Amino acid sequence: MITGKTKLLGVIGHPVEHSLSPAMHNAAIAHLGLDYVYLPLPVKPEDLAVALQGFAAIGLVGFNATIPHKQAILPFLSEVSPVAQAVGAVNTVWRIDEGWAGTNTDVEGFLAPLLEKSKVKSQESKVETDSPNTNYQLPITNYPQTAVILGNGGAARAVVAGCSQLGCAEICVVGRNEVKLQEFYTSWSNSQVQANLQVYTWDKLPDLIARADLLVNTTPIGMYPHVNRSPLSLSEMAVLKQGAIAYDLIYTPRPTLFLQQAQQQGARTIDGLEMLVQQGAAALKIWLQQPVPVEIMRQALQQQL
Repeated sequence: MITGKTKLLGVIGHPVEHSLSPAMHNAAIAHLGLDYVYLPLPVKPEDLAVALQGFAAIGLVGFNATIPHKQAILPFLSEVSPVAQAVGAVNTVWRIDEGWAGTNTDVEGFLAPLLEKSKVKSQESKVETDSPNTNYQLPITNYPQTAVILGNGGAARAVVAGCSQLGCAEICVVGRNEVKLQEFYTSWSNSQVQANLQVYTWDKLPDLIARADLLVNTTPIGMYPHVNRSPLSLSEMAVLKQGAIAYDLIYTPRPTLFLQQAQQQGARTIDGLEMLVQQGAAALKIWLQQPVPVEIMRQALQQQL
């Protein structure tokens, strides 16, 4: 039961009606028996500043930020974690004495199922009690050498940062617009990420896919209702080596045509549902300062889908 003592969490976006986060977070909160509630909070871009003032006034504990606020919220934060600075976007915010602090759990969400698939465990990816953030160091011993990332939008930034943390020797970002690709590359100029980052136009795909240990789709191509589409043709996917990992950030349908194509080539596959679960779990740990039931969150999402 929601009372005057119930602590508030939420997700801001425009639109935000489609968000699956409330189902996932409220299922975890109920399982833990805590007096919290997680709400969808529609905030128009022009209302972001006043919304943050209102959230502070009513004692909101923390919130997620989704489109179009992930970049726009940065100037309003008193503290931004190193990983969020590197990505240039924030998706998780919490209240501190000086105002609001933010981080990006998309990187941790991206990495978690990949590390599981690679049979690599992190012993240090935990939330610190005094200063919650996701600036963890991963003791990687078995990682992809060459990552090929399809798309150069906002989602690709978290993937690039994650591949850098994995220690990938080559991080190849592929897009169709040469100007935007160069802008993407230049945006990492003040980061160690750029040392291993290269950008390529779509016509270079055959050679890149043949070398890929990790192939990631960050584009929306293949998302419901366009379930019969893939960012790659059959001939392009045909050169993917057996045992490579194909990762699609899309979580509906399951599997996407992209992942079906990859499976036919003998690749190991990961879909976007697990990334969604893990980034949400990382955010909830920050707000609650305790372990959270990841399996309960996963089941809630599966039921919603």
